[in-house]
Parts: sequence; C-alpha cells; structure tokens
Amino acid sequence: MSAVAHGSGAVSALTNFVFPNDFHVHWSLMIVLYPYITGIVAGAFIVSSLYHVFGIKQLKPISRFSLVFALAFLCCATWPLLLHLGHPERAMNMFLTPNPTSAMAGFGYIYSAYFILLVHEILFIYRPTMVALWNSSTGVKRALYSFLAFYNDNISKESLELDRKIVNFLAGIGIPMACILHGYVGFIFGGIKANPLWATPLMPVIFLLSACVSGISGIIFAYILIKKVTGQQLDVDCIRTALKFLWGFFILDFVFEMLEVFSHYYMATHHWHVLENLLWGPLYNTYWLFQVKIFSIIPFLLLAGLCLFKFKDRVILFFAPIVSLMILIQVLLMRWNVVIGGQLMSNSTRGQVTFVPHWQGREGIIAALIVMIAPIVILFILGKIFPLWMNEEPSDA
Repeated sequence: MSAVAHGSGAVSALTNFVFPNDFHVHWSLMIVLYPYITGIVAGAFIVSSLYHVFGIKQLKPISRFSLVFALAFLCCATWPLLLHLGHPERAMNMFLTPNPTSAMAGFGYIYSAYFILLVHEILFIYRPTMVALWNSSTGVKRALYSFLAFYNDNISKESLELDRKIVNFLAGIGIPMACILHGYVGFIFGGIKANPLWATPLMPVIFLLSACVSGISGIIFAYILIKKVTGQQLDVDCIRTALKFLWGFFILDFVFEMLEVFSHYYMATHHWHVLENLLWGPLYNTYWLFQVKIFSIIPFLLLAGLCLFKFKDRVILFFAPIVSLMILIQVLLMRWNVVIGGQLMSNSTRGQVTFVPHWQGREGIIAALIVMIAPIVILFILGKIFPLWMNEEPSDA
C-alpha cells in the first residue's frame, strides 16, 4: 500500500507495508543530540589526556581549555534525555530504585561518576590559579576562589607536585571512563537485535571513534574562533598537531563506518534488502550525498593534504576551522542516519517511513538549537571563572 500520512506532519509518507506501531518515529531530534553531545565531551577529554597522560607537548595550549570545553557540554548532556521523557522528574528513579540489569539506567551512574571526575581534575589543574585569584580578590569572588582552591593556599613545590600526580591519575582513569560514557551509547543501539541497521558489534566502536573525531574538531574550531574573535595569537604548531590526531581518528572512523555497510552487503543476509532499500531510498541524501561524499570524503582529502604537506601558517589557519566544522556536521549526520534511519523501516521488513522534523515542541528544531547553544553560553560563563589560556593567568600564579 502507499498512503500520505496525516496528523502532526512529522511523518510525511509511507511506502509498502508499514505496521501501525512503526508509523511514528519515537526517538527523534533529542535522541540524535544526546550521543552527539556526549561524544563531544568524550573527545574533548581525550584531547586533554593526550597532553596530561601521553605527554604530547604541542597540545599544551589547548589542554586546559579542552577540559573546560568538555565540562560545558557535559552540563547539557542530560538535557536531550530530560526533554524526551514525558515525565523528566522521574529521572531520579534510577538512583532511588536502581536496576543494575538496565543498560539505559547505567547512564545515570556513568554520567555522575564522570562529572565528578572531570570537575575535580579541572579544580586540581587550576588550583594555583585559584589561589592567586583568591589572594587578589575581595568579597564574593574571594569566597568563590577560596572554595574552588579547596581552602588550601599552599602552592609550594611539593604541593604542586602532588597536584600534578593527582591530575595525571584522574586523567588516566578518565580515559576509559570517557570511552565508557560514549561507547555505551553505541552498545545500547548495537544491542537492539530486532533492528538490522543497529544490531552490529561495530556500533560501539563507530560511536567511540566518531566521539574522538567530533571532540577534536570541536576543540580546534572553538580554539581558532575564540582566539580570532578576541584578537589573541594562535599557536599554529598546536593546531597542526591537533589536525594530525584528527586525521588519524577520522581514518579509523570513516573506515569502520564503511566496513559496517560493506559487511552487510557482503554477508547479504535476509535483512540486506531492507537496508539496501533504506540506504538508497529515504537515507540516500543524508547518508551517501551529505555524510559520505560531501562531509567525509572532502574533509578526509583536506586533512590528508594539511598533514602530509608543509603549508604556510595562513593556509592552516584558513582550512583548519573549515575542515573541523565539516567533520562536526559529518558526525551529526551520522547520528541522524543511525538514530532516525534505524526507525524508518517497518518491522514488516517491507515498508518505510519518511521523517521530517517539526519546529515546535520539546523535541523540535527550536528546542534542539537551544540545547546546542546552551553549552556555548556555559563555556562563556566558565571562562569568566577559569582562565582558558595561559596568557590570561594572574601574574603571581
């Protein structure tokens, strides 16, 4: 059968045999943004760990900024889920009535533990700065900075060495926690055996690699943008190093994304005809045209050129934000094609639905834009408390 759908306008058309319970796309924009935001958090934390744990000295200029950047997005990581829930006040039930067998409920514990770790790592890194601001401030600011410095103004060599060891320890255990924070999202989708697009062991790996890619891209783009707007000098060597790590992670990410499709094609199970009709049907533009051709192949080639050849600084500074923004869009498209695309096929394996997001409502485009703008506002506020760059440090810090 073929019919035009009525109602909210979110679902525009049906093709072939669609069951009534497959008519609506229940996981819409907010469930797309949820893994997108958590991925940026995990990837930004890894950028900081490349300096604090693995000693990549070239990334020192953005090592602390990446932590504050991650915290700003982590503050909003739960917003999409709370907006999606019909009763967000029930979110606390996962703590009041814990269910250790629920993979979805596990996010509450993972998120809380990671939030505590990230905050403490930031406070220990910034403790000398907080002490200096504590000594130079009065009133409410003095009380705030003393609290953020753990009421400890000891910045002796031995004390700072202890802080450094604590930071390295927190960064070390934070890497697997960041991987769990986002890899678990891929595990959720990969564990849904009834959906042939999601049910693949590669899904957690793809989600994790795309998280690294989006986090590094977000840091590069934000670093260049903020420095340009404020008229500060950019560290081009830092940008070159970040681009090399971005290219390395993007190679793995793009290869695994393609391997997932090719493995379905090669095995040619009884579900392949459903996936084939989906990828070359409703998802053709968002997947093959935008995600693969425009926002994967083009930035892949640009990154290869920027990393393999020695270009002048102005060329790096011109193309770095462009390629970073393109990859951020690519990851968002990947989230869309996985979350939304997996719901466009009917359980009859013979029908498809076309989904068009609406503007209003708690899961509309306007709400999604607000959720994405909120971390930027929080980052601005955090920047007023924690100096983002070394040249903004107090003179006695």
